[in-house]
Amino acid sequence: MSLAASMRKPAAWRRAGPRGGGLRRRGAVVLLLALAYTAGMLMFLLAGRLSGGGSGVEVAGSSSPLQRGRRRHADAQPPPQPGSVYRSNLVFERLWPAMRDDATLAASASSLASSASWRRSMLMTSQYQNSGEPWMPCVNSRLTRSELPPSNGYLMIEANGGLNQQRLSICDAVAVASLLNATLVIPTFHLNSVWRDSSKFGDIFDEDHFIETLREHVRVVKKLPEDVLMCFNHNISSIPNMRTKAYSSPKHYVQKVLPKLLELGVVRIAPFSNRLSQSVPSNIQALRCLVNYHALRFSESIRTLADDLVGRMMKKSSLTGGKYVSVHLRFEEDMVAFSCCTYDGGLKEKTEMDNARERSWRGKFRRHGRVINPEANRRDGKCPLTPLEVGMMLRGMGFDNTTSLYVASGKIYHSEKYMTPLRQMFPLLATKDSLALPEELAQFKGHSSRLAALDYTVCIQSEVFVTTQGGNFPHFLMGHRRYLFGGNAKTIKPDKRKLVLSFDDPNIRWDRFKQNMQEILQHSDVRSVAFRKPNNSIYTFPMPDCMCQQDGLR
Repeated sequence: MSLAASMRKPAAWRRAGPRGGGLRRRGAVVLLLALAYTAGMLMFLLAGRLSGGGSGVEVAGSSSPLQRGRRRHADAQPPPQPGSVYRSNLVFERLWPAMRDDATLAASASSLASSASWRRSMLMTSQYQNSGEPWMPCVNSRLTRSELPPSNGYLMIEANGGLNQQRLSICDAVAVASLLNATLVIPTFHLNSVWRDSSKFGDIFDEDHFIETLREHVRVVKKLPEDVLMCFNHNISSIPNMRTKAYSSPKHYVQKVLPKLLELGVVRIAPFSNRLSQSVPSNIQALRCLVNYHALRFSESIRTLADDLVGRMMKKSSLTGGKYVSVHLRFEEDMVAFSCCTYDGGLKEKTEMDNARERSWRGKFRRHGRVINPEANRRDGKCPLTPLEVGMMLRGMGFDNTTSLYVASGKIYHSEKYMTPLRQMFPLLATKDSLALPEELAQFKGHSSRLAALDYTVCIQSEVFVTTQGGNFPHFLMGHRRYLFGGNAKTIKPDKRKLVLSFDDPNIRWDRFKQNMQEILQHSDVRSVAFRKPNNSIYTFPMPDCMCQQDGLR
């Protein structure tokens, strides 16, 4: 190669140098950045592993296989068990079009006759009657009549709770007065922090009728005589309070309370709720029934309006021959709060429920060791049904949109939100507020027990009664309806542990949902006729203690 040629090659290289060198330098910078990023990520992951958090690539040797397995188990969130979460609103959104199609089909000319027949079968009590002789009340034949011996003194009790808790206390007070041969003073009512009702006995019940009905069995007076009051300086609280355990036996009253009654001439028991055993002599059971079903008649003002409401409800139910379905709906704010269940209201609902619990039960739900598990409550069937859930259940059971529905309740929690879909499903829905004029209800406003008495009366006369939550109202009402209607009145008491499973599946089909609801209905029907077992309440199961399979005296 010539010297000139050898000299030209470096010159050529130098001419190309700026472009090639720039590429190489940029490549080196990119490589360095990639290495820095990778190193940073490794340090981040290593730091996360050493602190026990995060997930991703494990750094070799940073933890043992057992530790890694524990972390994976802790990080995994298992899905909630079926029936644990409120998804009923989502189920309704899916099923509502099919419900409307069902209603349209039922209203078509081709199926009108069969639809009417189905409504009649759903609302015919006779379909659920037992074969054989009907059961009839016979308390009078089981109570002995004789001249009452001289009284051993006066018994005073304080009833607490709502309408039917008061009812229970009054019935048991008469029974205890009979056991002690005491004169019962008309019970006083405790002003409860939840019910907040200042009503007196005579505001709710007919005092004169009460005294007259029991005249041959227990002496009853409206107030303590003046000479007895003078012995205690006209101070009722000075009268000894014989605090008694729940479900005390008759023997306890005879051995512990009677001696004090004979000594002082008067005793007081407060509070007096569930203070007498379910197992008592047969004549005492019959006396309980006499009080509950005959002596405790509502006051005239309640009876007058309640009878009018029943008449208006029957008129509203012309499509079903005056027959209607009543539902006891327990979805008031205090009931939702007490249940410790969660629905679809998020943080706002949680705050409202915490405030309601503190307002009514002051720290009860914050005590040390108290565990609140809303998911378990729902699975166990302890959560109050929403109006939406009640409507879906009844539509699934076969009650269509021409069914007249009476809803007995207090003030529904977030009423507009939860009642709107129920009204969609049952346009012929009524309440005491919709059936009565404002001026008719004015005297009862602020008195929950009097308002409950209106609901109680309308529900008693319904063809079908639906209970959605436990409590004294449905238990007393079921017993009262059995007593009045031959031992068996149509009652739907759903198994909510099964019910929530259908409400938990947003993908469920309407035909499957209906099948599930009708199985629950069938199971409820099987349990509709029941006899009292030893530890059952006489107020829910009046057979056979207070009813006979023969004509009895009412």
